[in-house]
Amino acid sequence: MKLIDKFLLDFVSGQAVKNPRLRMNYNFHQSLDDPLNRLLNAMEPESFFPPHRHLNPDKEEIFLVLRGSVAVFLFDENGNVTSSTEISPQKEVYGMEIEAGVWHSLVVLETGTVVYEVKKGPYAPLTPENIATWSPAPDDKENVKTFMANLLNKHFTSR
Repeated sequence: MKLIDKFLLDFVSGQAVKNPRLRMNYNFHQSLDDPLNRLLNAMEPESFFPPHRHLNPDKEEIFLVLRGSVAVFLFDENGNVTSSTEISPQKEVYGMEIEAGVWHSLVVLETGTVVYEVKKGPYAPLTPENIATWSPAPDDKENVKTFMANLLNKHFTSR
């Protein structure tokens, strides 16, 4: 049995804060080759998730927010936002399933946010055709900050 409790969420969140990427995975699957990948993803605000898709190989992405909140954005091929949603247990919106091939990203809204993710295995790193060319490079910190702020300001004006 594998428990997901406050102790585990606190532990993984503590690792995320120390990580330069401001996020940390905790895998439940035994191997990256497992047919089903299950993991916690602890993340902090300012952690950047470049817009990406899972087209080749095609994989749906399913996640539930266990603690905190995220703003999820879906995009068309040109980088226009087609949908935006805040996922937060406090708002009684708990998770999302994203179809294979759909461009998506998220912005972490609260410190200590932890999501539980499920994807088909085996693990496959994102290839260049699955990372949006219209978004800033992760190491371009200033443009990343502006990109995330623009998404929030344009689509979450009540925040």
